[in-house]
Amino acid sequence: MRWSLSPFTGRGWRANASRVRGIALLKLPLTPPSPRKRGEGVHGRCLAHMSPDLAFLLSLALRMAVSAAFVVIASMITERSGPALGALVATLPVSAGPSYLFLALDHDNAFIAQSAVASLPMNAATILMCLVFVHLAQHRGLALSLGCGFAVWLTCAALVRLFDWTLTGGIAFNVVALGVVLPLVQRFRQAKMPLITRRWYDIPLRAALVATLVAVVVTLSNAVGPKISGVIALFPAVFTSLILILTPRIGGRATAAVLANGQWGLIGFGTAIVVLHLAAQPLGRAAALSLALATCVAWNFGLFLYGRYIVRSSPPP
Repeated sequence: MRWSLSPFTGRGWRANASRVRGIALLKLPLTPPSPRKRGEGVHGRCLAHMSPDLAFLLSLALRMAVSAAFVVIASMITERSGPALGALVATLPVSAGPSYLFLALDHDNAFIAQSAVASLPMNAATILMCLVFVHLAQHRGLALSLGCGFAVWLTCAALVRLFDWTLTGGIAFNVVALGVVLPLVQRFRQAKMPLITRRWYDIPLRAALVATLVAVVVTLSNAVGPKISGVIALFPAVFTSLILILTPRIGGRATAAVLANGQWGLIGFGTAIVVLHLAAQPLGRAAALSLALATCVAWNFGLFLYGRYIVRSSPPP
């Protein structure tokens, strides 16, 4: 066997053994491989080399699955236990959570912090949309109530995009919106739930409806560019899906009661956005997203415990 040393582009010197008399070709590294960068692993290399199309499809599939699961669960809880419990599930970060997760994979901590500031006024736009639907749904049909509520959301979204928002401005907008909406929807929080006849295709149909709505919203946001994408990414897909699912089944007033109770949950969601902004740069985006999720869950759990306390402490009829 004859041994020879030859340069190998990009990998240093290698010793190559030629194939002689049935001996297989061997490639033996003379120098150790370059050290792996800190934090780089199998998953990190896979994400780095993931094609944009595959990343978009994974993001879309995750958002469709998570949103469909939570909306179906929220609608079933509403039909069985009433609007208060259904609202607690609906106001968890079902749609915004996956959006921020994939933003965190592609951008740095500063980008996540600035995105959180842009999300605050959109939370207030959702609050105002719910106010319009809750009042119109008492005497109007699904198309008019949802259409007017959605028109208000689009108007607020257009106005929000005209200004460069700060954290203080976003908090102030949410406080004003909640100060106006909460007293106006308070009397609509209670509603009688009608008896529901379940059919075998109810759950698949609800899941397909929500998944289709989320797919349309995400695909549209991917096509219109980053400026409008920031608005579309916070589209109230969960509330819209609940309206489309529950109104034909339990009526407009009972559906409005879910959204009226959901305003208290949106306080926790707005607080979670503030936590995300404040924690993203000093603690990192992973820790900030975890804290924001914990804030939403803790707030809604606190609302649940408070509701149980009110029920137990109230005198029997």
